[in-house]
Amino acid sequence: MRLTDFKALTFDCYGTLIDWESGIMEGLKPLLEKVTHPLTRDQVLQAHARHESTQQRHTPAKVYRDLLPIVYKRLAEEWGVVVSHEECVAYGLSVRNWSAFPDSQEALRYLKKHYKLVILSNVDNETFSFSNKRLGVDFDAIITAEDVGAYKPSPLNFECLTEVMAGIGIQKAEILHTAESLFHDHKPANAHGLHSCWIHRRHEKEGFGATMHPGDLPKYDFYFTSMGAMAAAHMEQSRS
Repeated sequence: MRLTDFKALTFDCYGTLIDWESGIMEGLKPLLEKVTHPLTRDQVLQAHARHESTQQRHTPAKVYRDLLPIVYKRLAEEWGVVVSHEECVAYGLSVRNWSAFPDSQEALRYLKKHYKLVILSNVDNETFSFSNKRLGVDFDAIITAEDVGAYKPSPLNFECLTEVMAGIGIQKAEILHTAESLFHDHKPANAHGLHSCWIHRRHEKEGFGATMHPGDLPKYDFYFTSMGAMAAAHMEQSRS
């Protein structure tokens, strides 16, 4: 199997193209400055993953910019900190300021020449519009949790994905789902019969950071530690 066998790349955005762990840590600074006991970066990210995943499961139709304030509130409660409603709301809006990984824009521009590019993201449409500007390409389709009314790893997101892809002339076997999160993306992609590529941004770190442990580890067809490495591999395969 080669990267050049596929006609479309479907992407998770946050954690794969946008540096969401750095964005989370920056957005949580006002809260973390009030915490009186030491917390490591991974402890913060793991607590965030737990509360975010729980809230997404309980309120799947709530848009992401309105869901994150609840996560902020739950973290404050867990850490014994008093926060205002305005602080919580500000955190929900902070996603629009999260930066792209340094290699994302160039890699996407190269890959756009060879594939249909599609977003499948646990975000709302308004928030993604800001991230899209940072990524610098026109995606062929954008599917958000707001569109679906559910958050990954729900199978509904992947059912919607394959239906949308069929509408633009791409069949399931022609899709390579490209993502960092084993929990949100690779495991449900396995269940849905999709090929996948793991962009392991956390390859130098232990644990799963801001994503939940997936349980039994899913399989994947390709492995790279960055989008730049994926683009370079495609370039090499295209020459051979």
